[in-house]
Amino acid sequence: MLTRPGITKELLTQIRLVIQENPDWGRARISTHLCELWDWRIPGGTLKDISCRRMLSALDKAGSIQLPTSKNASQKSTRRIIKHIEHDAEPVVCELGDLRPLSIEIVGSGYALEEFKSLLDQYHYLGYDRTIGENIKYIIRSRHGAVLACLLFGSAAWKCRDRDAYIGWSHEQRASRLYMLCNNVRFLIPEWVRVPCLASHALSLISRRLSSDWEKKYGHPILALETFVDGRFCGTCYRAANWVRVGRTSGRGRNDRKHECAVSEKEIYLLPLARRWRECLLAE
Repeated sequence: MLTRPGITKELLTQIRLVIQENPDWGRARISTHLCELWDWRIPGGTLKDISCRRMLSALDKAGSIQLPTSKNASQKSTRRIIKHIEHDAEPVVCELGDLRPLSIEIVGSGYALEEFKSLLDQYHYLGYDRTIGENIKYIIRSRHGAVLACLLFGSAAWKCRDRDAYIGWSHEQRASRLYMLCNNVRFLIPEWVRVPCLASHALSLISRRLSSDWEKKYGHPILALETFVDGRFCGTCYRAANWVRVGRTSGRGRNDRKHECAVSEKEIYLLPLARRWRECLLAE
């Protein structure tokens, strides 16, 4: 299995031929074909399609290749229209013990997905954005069935200076092991839910099962979780759930490699999920 194909003249020629010989193919099909051609997979056997798309996009922006126009560009405005469904907003003001046992639901499709997207779009300050690549969505409910929290975990940031320094890996190690980290992209407790210690308890519940859930879905475990906490928040619940502050972001976008996406600086928190997590991430 390849960890990362080198960008050589031969590789560029191969990519250009695939594009030239298949003018009716979209970007997704080109990426999938190249992954299969190179046998570019993660250890579980899943094609590294997202990594390949990012590489192709970077080559396209650099003028090294010319990809077909992205179909997402014309559909972007309609895809992001999220239907707001009716939901129970009855105040939940009580002790955590009054709501137990809590249930954890992995969100797949159907009504649960619509409910998840609707709540994030209405009540999370970043809203809901389409998910690309490996991800798992969770809804936590009380024993009465009321929604208490929504959590979304997705791909880790490609590059993060303080995080990478804390782990101690090289560029090559990061490129081949990044799939074993994931990011808590969204965490929402609806505004009408006011329960002491709920946030840290929810994070603890998810952290105990996420790696197993991820392996069942994608064929590989997760060794550590990361998240970026905006300056408007204190990160108290993460610290209470044993996440470790490892630094601050540099004020660049999550996957920004050309210093073009300035954003506010954020606190970086990390939670190891295995005893030998760093050793595994640094393995050759």
